[in-house]
Amino acid sequence: MGRGRKSLELPLNAERGLLLVAYASAIVLNIAVQDYRLGIPAFATVLVLLLRDPSPELRRRLGVLLGCVAILTVADINTGLSNANFLRVGIPFAAVIVLPSLVLARSDPGVITYRLWPHRFRWLDLLYVAISIPLAWGILEFYWWVNPFMPTHWPLPPHFDREQVIRLFVGINSVGIWDELFFVNISFAVLRSLFRFPVANAVQAVLYTSVLYDMAFTGLGPLIVYLFAWTQGSMFEESDNLLYVLVVHLIVDAFLVSAIVSAHYPGHQVDFLWFH
Repeated sequence: MGRGRKSLELPLNAERGLLLVAYASAIVLNIAVQDYRLGIPAFATVLVLLLRDPSPELRRRLGVLLGCVAILTVADINTGLSNANFLRVGIPFAAVIVLPSLVLARSDPGVITYRLWPHRFRWLDLLYVAISIPLAWGILEFYWWVNPFMPTHWPLPPHFDREQVIRLFVGINSVGIWDELFFVNISFAVLRSLFRFPVANAVQAVLYTSVLYDMAFTGLGPLIVYLFAWTQGSMFEESDNLLYVLVVHLIVDAFLVSAIVSAHYPGHQVDFLWFH
C-alpha cells in the first residue's frame, strides 16, 4: 500500500466474504439495475452483517461507504446540461465526497487523504499516462462502433450550439474529476484500509461501473468501465497520489467529448479544444 497508509488487511472469512458480496449486490441492484425489490434486502443484509462484525474499523469505514451508496441510490444521475440538473447531480455527488472525508477524518485519520503530487518520479507512471492516449482513442472508437446509440446518451441541440458544447465539456470533466476523488481516493482507499488490494480494487470497480452505467455507459460499457476502474485503482495503489489517475481520466474525457460532438455534428470543428 502507498506510503503513509496502513491496511488492516482483515482476514476474508466466510461472513466477511458474504458481507462484500452483499455490498456489491446492493450497489448493482440499487444504483445500476434499480431493482429495489432485491436491492433493499441486499442493503439490509449488509447492515446486519456489519453490525455482527467484530472489527470496529470495518463497521465504521464500510458503514460510511454504505451511506454513500444510499445517497447515490436516491440521486438522479443523468447527463442533462441545464443549471438545475447540474445542481441535482452535483449536490449528492458533493455529499459523498465531503461527508466521508469529514467523518473519517475524526474517527479514522489517514484513511482518506488528498495527496495530489507523487512522492517520487517513476517512468512507469509516465508510461501509463502515455499509453492511455492511444488506448482511450482506440477503445472509445470500438465502443462507439459496437454501440452506435451511445452519443444519444448525452443530449445536444440538433444544430451546433457552442454554449451547450462548452457545458458538455465542463460537465464531463467535472464528473471525471469527481470519479477519481470518490471511487479511487475515497472508496478504494477506505476498502484498501480494510482488505488486501485485489479485494478492495474489485469492489471499488463495481461501484465505479454501477454509477457510470446509471449515468450513460450502457451496452458494452460495464466491461470497459470495470477494466478502466481496475487500472485506475492499480495506478493509485502504486503511486499513492491523485495526479496520474486524474490526468489519465481527463485524457479519456477529452476523447469522449470529441466523439460525442462529432457524432452529433459530423465534421464540425470544435475550435476551443485541441481536437476536432
